[in-house]
Amino acid sequence: MAISELVGVYDADGGLLGEAAYVWGRLRGTRHCGLCDITHSTVRRKAEWDRMAASLPVPVRLLHLNELDDGLRRAVASTGAPVVLGREGDEWRRVVGREELDEMAGSVGALEVVLRRRLGDPAGGTG
Repeated sequence: MAISELVGVYDADGGLLGEAAYVWGRLRGTRHCGLCDITHSTVRRKAEWDRMAASLPVPVRLLHLNELDDGLRRAVASTGAPVVLGREGDEWRRVVGREELDEMAGSVGALEVVLRRRLGDPAGGTG
């Protein structure tokens, strides 16, 4: 079965308090989210991310831990966060995990190559 949607789940809560807690932890060296590094610069979402996500053959959503429905919460409980999950029918499966996201060192292009390969997109990524 083919992937019909991607969801990137940050290892952080959303909202003002969640964002502040993440930034504080990041400054202290106690928090890190490889997906955050890929999608965001220091102060805002990367335009490169938005362009890449819009060019993929399936829709892409980005969610925080406190924004998950029950199905996504169960998937993240088994995979950990940050993670990129793919919907196959009624199920979610890991497409890119924490270690791979960390190895991408904030590179939108590196994530694009992996996503396109795993989606079977003949357009391929440019890296």
